[in-house]
Amino acid sequence: MSAITRQPYFTEEHEKMRKTIRKFVKEELRPHADEWEEAGEFPRDIFKRMGDLGFLGLYYPEEVGGQGGDYFMALVFAEEMHACGSGGVSMATAVQTDMATPPILKFGTKDQHERFLKPALKGEKMASIGISEPNHGSDVASIETRARREGDEWVINGAKTYITNGPRADFITLVTRTSDEPGYKGISLFLVESDRPGFSVSKKLDKVGMRASDTAELIFEDVRVPHENLLGVEGQGFYQIMWELQGERLISAAGAVAGAEHTYNQVLDYAKNRKQFGRPIVDNQVIAHLFAEMATEIELCREMTYATAYRFQQGEVPTKEISITKLACSQMAHWVADRALQIYGGNGYMEEYPAARSWRDSRLARIGAGTDEVMKQIIAKQIGL
Repeated sequence: MSAITRQPYFTEEHEKMRKTIRKFVKEELRPHADEWEEAGEFPRDIFKRMGDLGFLGLYYPEEVGGQGGDYFMALVFAEEMHACGSGGVSMATAVQTDMATPPILKFGTKDQHERFLKPALKGEKMASIGISEPNHGSDVASIETRARREGDEWVINGAKTYITNGPRADFITLVTRTSDEPGYKGISLFLVESDRPGFSVSKKLDKVGMRASDTAELIFEDVRVPHENLLGVEGQGFYQIMWELQGERLISAAGAVAGAEHTYNQVLDYAKNRKQFGRPIVDNQVIAHLFAEMATEIELCREMTYATAYRFQQGEVPTKEISITKLACSQMAHWVADRALQIYGGNGYMEEYPAARSWRDSRLARIGAGTDEVMKQIIAKQIGL
């Protein structure tokens, strides 16, 4: 799309960082996207490279190894990463920066900052977040993975699935049950190193999209962790993970908008050069109007994301607005990808064209970080229904 007005949210410092990230993505990620998609993973040293450049800690305080920027630095990173040509790479990175590590910053001890957060921001340790289970996805309060205290240790048993970065993670920010209290009252969080006896990757999952991110089912069989690995307060894990999910949903929305814009630009270029009946297909009024609709939806969702992110940056956690933003942006992104595939016609169904990957990758946003149905349930409750 043409020049986007990013005021008043972005400063000259933001735009300088945007140029730096854009150059990195163009030169070091984009040329390898197809190779990584086929391999089903990307080189682990990409995280170390991002850590060295400061990209993994843009909005984290300097005292924990971050760059001390504001939340809009996270949006800059999320937006630029979607030009790498692989939704899987950008998603795996977002797990590191905006899902597994924010709870450590907010609820963790200084010791946990040293052992887990700082190495993650440097790209020296890969992180994952363990919420979903084989029998429980959206219903976090009903999870079955259990941590039982024995003296100064906790013994963990259970399974997690759909875990991004799971096959290679050095640690998992893990949601467990620590008491028999019903529902959310017995939930606690732990930081669990993957080299502990009893931890295993039962299988690497074969996904429809986001293929460059490795995803797994994880097993915990009498995994012992010290009490020092309890994250935050015992029994408060549900509230802690609900707080985490707000940021996850917001960064998911930002990524969805960026992905939609990237798809839009690709298909517009195609439509300007693809000729049917002697004229570029973009000259067809039906096609032109479709582009107008796509541009409108993208811009509306972008502004909604920025406005909600501004409130989040000010310390608010506007649950209703975050849920609305996540729902609207994720649905819009797949709607744009679907229209783009249609404009490509038969070519769009071929893997050699980018529309197929965009279509597959964009679908996950309507499931991850809270399904469309969960978002609607939250919104309904927030408006008094």
